[in-house]
Amino acid sequence: MVSVFSSFYAGNLMYYSSLLKAENSTIDLLENFNKQSYRNRCVIASPNGSLGLVIPVIRKSKNRLKDVKIDASQNWKKVHWKSLESAYRSSPYFEFYEDSFRSIYLDSNCDFLFEFNQLIHENILKILKTNHQITHSKSYVEDVNRIQDFRLLIHPKKSYPEYIDDLKYDQVFQEKNNFIPNLSILDLIFNEGPRARQLLGL
Repeated sequence: MVSVFSSFYAGNLMYYSSLLKAENSTIDLLENFNKQSYRNRCVIASPNGSLGLVIPVIRKSKNRLKDVKIDASQNWKKVHWKSLESAYRSSPYFEFYEDSFRSIYLDSNCDFLFEFNQLIHENILKILKTNHQITHSKSYVEDVNRIQDFRLLIHPKKSYPEYIDDLKYDQVFQEKNNFIPNLSILDLIFNEGPRARQLLGL
């Protein structure tokens, strides 16, 4: 059975755990873009609790995900990078990975949302040292009887499985804010480094 996912911006733990454990994973770039989803936002742990980082996009009435353009008039990349630095500079592994992520944020020139998401995603897969094969659909995937559909299942307004709630590790601001579950995979990587793969059960 094929498991179908959206293109997420630095997806959360449920996203990467599900994506990398699925036997056949495909990312649907032909789906309609959904507002207020993880397609253009990720959530990290800041000194004041959860912080959402949102990539500004140019919206039309109906946009296929692959056609969604980033709003280049806003200085969001520097803002996001400074937020990541502020949140994770003191984490154990930030300095090991910061160069590769910094270059994506400050040096890349992506017009489309999925392009930027893919750069982040490829760097994450490299850090996790996984050879899991993930394809991109060439048309909208709609045969719901033959797929496992994660496109709307992983959403900010929906709950996540207990195994994600049980996936705990040391977070930078845990003493102040308590443990925050199911954040962006970046939180796990910067806090746990090579152990991230093991914690995801890969």
